[in-house]
Amino acid sequence: MKAIFVAIFFAGISVISVQAQTAAPASPGTMTMAPQASGPVKNPVSTVLRTIQPNRQKNILGAIEAMPGDKFGYKPTPDQMSFAHLVVHIAESNNAMCAKVADIAEPKVEPLKETDSKDTLLAAARASFDFCTSALANVDDSKLGDVVDFGRIQGPRVMAAFYLTGGWADHYGAAAMYLRLNGILPPSAQPKK
Repeated sequence: MKAIFVAIFFAGISVISVQAQTAAPASPGTMTMAPQASGPVKNPVSTVLRTIQPNRQKNILGAIEAMPGDKFGYKPTPDQMSFAHLVVHIAESNNAMCAKVADIAEPKVEPLKETDSKDTLLAAARASFDFCTSALANVDDSKLGDVVDFGRIQGPRVMAAFYLTGGWADHYGAAAMYLRLNGILPPSAQPKK
């Protein structure tokens, strides 16, 4: 099982690395990976994590901005979380996982509630991505093998990177669904300008 996980991990990193190296140049202020003439990418996990973040951040924050404030209590079904709960979860997850990856303390923030205003929740989500940008800026792969406590489980620090990127995909997918169920196109489905 461990060998399969390692093989999938390195295959995924290779695909992402190639895609990132051949992608169109990013806008100013975003991190890109310089094409490598030969040899491996130095610190591939942390480099790819920083490369993925700007697009995920743009889409997630764009989805939060797109949802009208009076729809933050919206739930697709009674058993699902509200859109506001999703935003609270995004901010908390970013703060926790970026701190774990960077081996630093989580930021001290006011606890969020589902009943907080759209402006408050959007500001918290933005602040959590700002924290991630700062926390991940100088991370290298040297500590990713360290065993850390994730609350319910212990595992290598790199798990936080996987939880983070998986969470970004999951969070955006959920936010996009909530938007579509309210007749709003999510950011990634908007027509090109």
